[in-house]
Amino acid sequence: MPKQIAIANHLSEEELLVGYRQATEATQRSHYQIIWLLATGKTPQEVAQVTGYTRIWIYQLIKRYNQLGVSGLGDRRRHNLGKEPGLTDVQQAQLWQVLSEKAPDGGLWNGRKVADWLSELTGKSISRHRGWEYLKQMTFRLRVPRPEHGETDPIEQENWKKN
Repeated sequence: MPKQIAIANHLSEEELLVGYRQATEATQRSHYQIIWLLATGKTPQEVAQVTGYTRIWIYQLIKRYNQLGVSGLGDRRRHNLGKEPGLTDVQQAQLWQVLSEKAPDGGLWNGRKVADWLSELTGKSISRHRGWEYLKQMTFRLRVPRPEHGETDPIEQENWKKN
């Protein structure tokens, strides 16, 4: 005989059935159905066969329902705001202002220079790739000066240019 799963008594069987029938979202309806079937005495294996969910997910849902109650049921992805941005708005404004000027070494900005500057600003180690991403995000692009021949005469170059 399989071990019976302990389900918290947040709602009665009838209330779970009503919640299952009145749920407007598919995920919430499935979660209510799973908890209702378990509350009626079905085993997780039987519930898995009926609903198509795995036993591992059913156990996770039971744990969440026991801890959070009804608020643990349903699709909770919309409440996930994602990772916080790496830079605050103030830091992004500072970066924009710095990128508008020349780089500290007098050359042009690249991913390494942006990463070094941001590392000093934030106190965190920032990779060259992340610096390049911030440079692209700020709609800057890598600007490399045109190569010059070492044996050129500057006066001859000026005469050659079209006026």
